Amino acid sequence: MQRSPRSRLGRSWLLPLCVAAGFVVPANASAITPAECDARVNDTPAKLIPCIQQDDLWNHMQQFQAIANANPGPDGHPSRNSGEPGYKASADYVAKVMKDAGYDVKIQTYKFNYSAFVGTPTWSEASPTARSFTVVTDWNPGTSNGTVTDGQIQPAGGIVIPPTATPTSASGCTAADFTGFTPGRIALIQRGTCNFGVKVQNAQAAGASGVVIFNEGNPNRTAVLSGSLLDANNNPFVPNIPVAFTSFAIGQSLYNEYQAGTPPTMSLDVHVITDPNRDDYNVIAESKGGDKNHVLVVDAHLDAIFGAGMLDNASGSATILDIAQQMKNVNPRNKLRFIWFGGEELGLLGSAYYVNNLSKTELNHIGYDLDADVTATPNYLIGVLDPAAPDLFSRTVTATFPNRVYKPSLVARDQGVDYLNSIGKNHEFLSPVGTDAFNFNAAGIPASGVLTGQDCCKSQEEVDLFGGFLGNYEGNVPSFDGGCVDNPFRWCDNLSNNDPEVLTFMSKTFANMVVQMAFDTKIMSASNSATYPPKSAIGARHFTVK
Repeated sequence: MQRSPRSRLGRSWLLPLCVAAGFVVPANASAITPAECDARVNDTPAKLIPCIQQDDLWNHMQQFQAIANANPGPDGHPSRNSGEPGYKASADYVAKVMKDAGYDVKIQTYKFNYSAFVGTPTWSEASPTARSFTVVTDWNPGTSNGTVTDGQIQPAGGIVIPPTATPTSASGCTAADFTGFTPGRIALIQRGTCNFGVKVQNAQAAGASGVVIFNEGNPNRTAVLSGSLLDANNNPFVPNIPVAFTSFAIGQSLYNEYQAGTPPTMSLDVHVITDPNRDDYNVIAESKGGDKNHVLVVDAHLDAIFGAGMLDNASGSATILDIAQQMKNVNPRNKLRFIWFGGEELGLLGSAYYVNNLSKTELNHIGYDLDADVTATPNYLIGVLDPAAPDLFSRTVTATFPNRVYKPSLVARDQGVDYLNSIGKNHEFLSPVGTDAFNFNAAGIPASGVLTGQDCCKSQEEVDLFGGFLGNYEGNVPSFDGGCVDNPFRWCDNLSNNDPEVLTFMSKTFANMVVQMAFDTKIMSASNSATYPPKSAIGARHFTVK
């Protein structure tokens, strides 16, 4: 799931109330064998849901982990990141499984701006304090190339210490801030006013061998930074000197050492690979049957970020892959189009490319989208996508959609809720912001889906609702740092970061939504997401404005 800034918690949930008619799975359903599932037509929830089985789901997860292990990225660790061999191998695996299941498969290629760190960047101080700085915890590397060994720190002009109550520093924003700077030294620069890249360009022009940018120190500006290097026109570039971003506390300590007459001696090593024209891929597989004028898109993003990406989002990819296999004998009323998107972690790139390159007619023929984005979190929440709900990260409502998008989106949403109620599970409503479903909603297409949250950020309120424990895998309480899945240089989003039981009940929940929408004759019956009259039967049920 694509990460975005977070703020205070806000939610809407329903407690289990009843078992809706038509969603009850027979008590002996678990006794069905894989061979029986493979042979029969799983065209109802009662048939499909028992065939979504843990062993099949986990086999796909193991395959994705094996692919990552066999294809290390430039950092030397298992990877399924977009633009790297592990991602292409994942796409090829999905394409083969879907072809073997009888679907019509194509791979859609698009270009994107690729970058990756080579090895693990390092930063250390030799004197007057001997210390090594830990990536992510103490600092983050900028997208830069260079090595400096035993270079002395020299502060740029404009540093404001102690910091004021509000941001006032413009350190490094003009050439004048480097008057008297000794070429070959590492520039120490405070955050503030101008783009980080402008500060770096000014340091380069003054002959700096490297740059350390520290947070400003005002309220909410104290933690370890992670910044983009943009010039004055907001264009990205890659400087040929290494760049480090760090916290106010570390920056202040380096500044104080310099002021005490003992300039810190440091080594900094950062290297990246960049390619502004790298290939990435969407895997698109269609059912042979179904009305091509009424298409149900079922999607998950296939790419990882910073590693194997087993939770985010091999889990969702396995969910829809298994559902597709179990529906291979089904002749749906609506055309099924399963899509595994690339580039989601980099800004919903794959789904944006797909939606933006549809003709108006093709777009109008898509009646609905269902998205599975993270479905196996051990310390889970249970989210069902609702376009009017708070998003996962900010916990506020950050996007709104017209009724022709919002109202139909509630139909599949409520199908997910019905199944969760039937198995005694609580839920909450979450926005599609940060998921590929957002691009469909933005294009006027109703959408829903499921997610189980990331391996972090569990609040007491969520513990009360879903069980589990506070904080994240590092034990930080509360924490909003993304856990394993959104941070580089942790390499911990592996198979062990997933719970097969959670994967199974969430995949069953999603299957309930998919199979019902595959045979929907009301919401999917009109192009361009028509809004139904409030007095009609379906309007009274689904489209009452609250």
